[in-house]
Parts: sequence; C-alpha cells; structure tokens
Amino acid sequence: MAFKRYIVEFGMGADLHGMNVTTAATRAVRDAVSHSCLCGLNDVLNLKDPAKNMKVKVEIGVPFPEKVDVDAVHKAVPVGETEVEIKAGGMSAKGLEVKALGDGDTIVIAIAVLTVYVNVD
Repeated sequence: MAFKRYIVEFGMGADLHGMNVTTAATRAVRDAVSHSCLCGLNDVLNLKDPAKNMKVKVEIGVPFPEKVDVDAVHKAVPVGETEVEIKAGGMSAKGLEVKALGDGDTIVIAIAVLTVYVNVD
C-alpha cells in the first residue's frame, strides 16, 4: 500500500479548571476534526471505503505529556487507523479556581496536529 499525505489540520483544546491534560488533548483533536470535511476522499480519489484506506497521525503538544491517556486520544479520532505521539508543549496559564468544576486555578492548553494519509493504490 502506498499511503500519501492528504491533509494536515490543527486544533486547540483546553481544560479550564481541572488541570486535566487528557481533556485538553481530546478537545484539541475534536477541534481539528471539526475543521475538516474530507469529501475529496470520495469525490476526487473515489475511495469507496475511506476508513479502510486512511491513517491518521496525531501529534499532541501539551504540558505534562506523561499524564495524557493515549487511549482516550486514539478514541477521539472518528475514523481510520491512528498513531498518536504526545510531546511536551502546549501552554499553561493562571486561571480561576472554581471548586465545583475542579481543583486548581491552572488552565492547561493542548495543540493537536492531525495528518491524514490515504492509500492511493
């Protein structure tokens, strides 16, 4: 199979009150996915079953990368075989502590880059 890059999309996600980097990472993935309609998979490449012919590489930049639940990030991608790489990055900033919403006053922000590869054979 010859997989080629089809699209690169990015997104941002944050957890405002709970300091949960997995929440921020999955929100970043969903944000990136929401910016893309891959209609060219059908209209241009004539792929009858795009999910079987695509791979998605997910790169996440987030504070405290070792705390990210990688399985949750895989599940945030709706179709295709996924590869996930978590890196140190993103951002954290002082926010507002609201006990009912989580512990701490630190906002954690994740950046996601999704690269979709398609089988062009």
